[in-house]
Amino acid sequence: MSNENEVHDDRQTLSAIVREVGIEPGPELPCSYLPGRPSRLVAFRAGRLPAGVYHSLMDLNFRRSGDVFYRPACSGCRECVALRVPVATFRPNRAQRRCWARNRDLTVEVGRLAPTPEKHALFVRYLEARHDRQMSGEWDSFRDFLYTSPIGTREVTYRLAGRLVGVGIFDVEPRAVSTVYCFFDPDLSARSVGTFNILWTIDHCCAQGTPYVYLGYYLRDCRRMNYKINFTPCELLDEQGRWQPFPTPGAIIQ
Repeated sequence: MSNENEVHDDRQTLSAIVREVGIEPGPELPCSYLPGRPSRLVAFRAGRLPAGVYHSLMDLNFRRSGDVFYRPACSGCRECVALRVPVATFRPNRAQRRCWARNRDLTVEVGRLAPTPEKHALFVRYLEARHDRQMSGEWDSFRDFLYTSPIGTREVTYRLAGRLVGVGIFDVEPRAVSTVYCFFDPDLSARSVGTFNILWTIDHCCAQGTPYVYLGYYLRDCRRMNYKINFTPCELLDEQGRWQPFPTPGAIIQ
């Protein structure tokens, strides 16, 4: 309980600092998740953050991209809701158990961030198979987006008979892990490597004794983001900054 109290105190302190600094939202831009809607972010850069600070930032609805920390500040829209999975209570559903079994032949290795031409080539293939084309596949963008981090970050690689078929990037805090991004061979979409990456991360945290896996933003009306609600039981961050259970206690989980 003392660790939970310390995290709460750190979050309260950090919240006060954010308010005092008075970081102003940026200009409105087209929303990358919900077509036809404007988007606006509060954001700042950081060279290095001590362990535990990012956990408190995530509890204030912040996320990280490279060395930029941001949270939505959109007028009239509160769709971007932080979601986390309490590791101890997570129970995979039938489809997730099948996904785990389907990928047991993959060789999994976890280590430090290491951008390589092999990983970049897989990243480019992954982006080319996506239809939104909102991200650049250039080497500099790849490196800055995934391999530049002011906090403790690791990567996990998935190989099939020696061939690289997936990469997951995740941030490591003392009491939480946050998934950053996963890219994989588009020819192996039937394997659901993205789902397997989340299942592996939860399993890894269980072995390490890490209480929470943060999965980023859940958006009810965005198919690319609403799959996260399938990792249950989970918790959603409400507008008052409190974590609320989902499904609600007593709900039936299929």
